[in-house]
Formats: sequence, structure tokens, C-alpha cells
Amino acid sequence: MTRILAALYGLVAYVIFLGTFLYAIGFVGNLIVPKAIDGGPPAPLPTALAVDVVLLGIFAVQHSLMARPFFKRWWTRIVPVPIERSTYVLLASGALLLLYWQWRPIATPVWEVTGGFAVAMTIVFWIGWLTVLVSTFLISHFELFGLRQVWLHLRRVEPGAMAFKTPLLYGFVRHPIYLGFILAFWAAPRMTAGHLLFAAATTAYILIAIQLEERDLITMFGDDYSAYRKRVSMLVPLPPRHG
Repeated sequence: MTRILAALYGLVAYVIFLGTFLYAIGFVGNLIVPKAIDGGPPAPLPTALAVDVVLLGIFAVQHSLMARPFFKRWWTRIVPVPIERSTYVLLASGALLLLYWQWRPIATPVWEVTGGFAVAMTIVFWIGWLTVLVSTFLISHFELFGLRQVWLHLRRVEPGAMAFKTPLLYGFVRHPIYLGFILAFWAAPRMTAGHLLFAAATTAYILIAIQLEERDLITMFGDDYSAYRKRVSMLVPLPPRHG
């Protein structure tokens, strides 16, 4: 029964994540969602800045802290290992849902392009989201979001050791998921001050997160990942370096 409950928990966490991810596209792109990045009642600028920065900080701390190995070692004394990833995904989704709900728009225009430039930016926006989604499947989408762990637990199968692999996009850029987010966040035909704050803060977070993540990956995969870092660009897709 506990294995079935764990599997159901993982499935619910995944469904919530999926809804949160799809909402993010509408939120950032000001598409068909109840509350978008430039939607909602305005607030005084100091209030909007303070609230938005706190919301971004909550997500950044949760997302990075809970991903660190030292936190996982402590956390799995409380949360069973098979549902640790699902719990992480659920809390990350919660942090994003809070951000969507409480975000204060700052509508001051920064730039606005029309015609061919607007079409090009819209295309880059969708390429960014597609890059994020495809990149998760290139490594292990269902493991990344906790479903594989609860499925193996349900079948009483011990997960094997993680293998180091660099399929397709990962042969040209080390962090295509982060690259996709950066493209999606910055490719806005109409950029407001609130959207700019969101894009700049998340990009800064990504650059910090990459340093923390790569330190953990070197610890996990050793010389294989160190050689990979020397061979493949971090965020700009380039042909791999040889020799």
C-alpha cells in the first residue's frame, strides 16, 4: 500500500508540475492565462519591486537549496528516498504558483518591436520553450520530475547508478535547459520593466545555479565531467572543441 501511495504521490506531483510548466508559458508570454507577467492591477513601484524580488528569491532559494547533495542527505532522513524528487518538484511548483498568484506587474515599457522583429522574437520565444522540453527528454524527463523513482519503487526495483551521457543538444551546449529558459524569458516583442526584472533576475539565478550544479556534477562524475566542461560550451551552442 505504501508503494502504491508513493506512486500516486509522484503522479500527482508530476501533473501539478506539468500544469505549472504550461502556465509559465502563458505567464511569461502574456498569453491566455488568468494572470500574466504584465497583467493584474498595478501597485506602487516600491511595493511591486519588493514583492516581486521576494517571490523570485523564494523560488531561487527553494530550487537551489533543495537540489544540493548536503540538503538531500538531511532531507531524506525525513522524506523517503523514492519520493524525494517528487517532493522537490511539488515544492518548486508551489513556489512558482505563488509567484504567478502574487506577482505585481510593472507596466513601464522598456522596448516594443513590431513587424518582422516581433515575429522573430515570438519564434525565439517558442524555440526557447521547445528547447527546455526536448532537453528534459534527451536526458531523462521522467527521472528529472520524479516519476521514474516512484515507478521503480512500486515494482520493487533498485535504481541503478546514474550514467554520464551527452545526447544531441548536450554535445553542443552543457546546459540546453537553462539556455531554453533564457531565450524564452528575453524574447519579448514588448518588454516591460516588470518582465525585464523577471528576465534579469532569473538569468542571474541561472548563472549562479550553473556554478553550483557543475560543482556537484564534477563530484559525481569526476574527470568525465571535467573533460566535458573543457570540450563543450556552457550556454552558447558551439561545435565541440577537440584536442
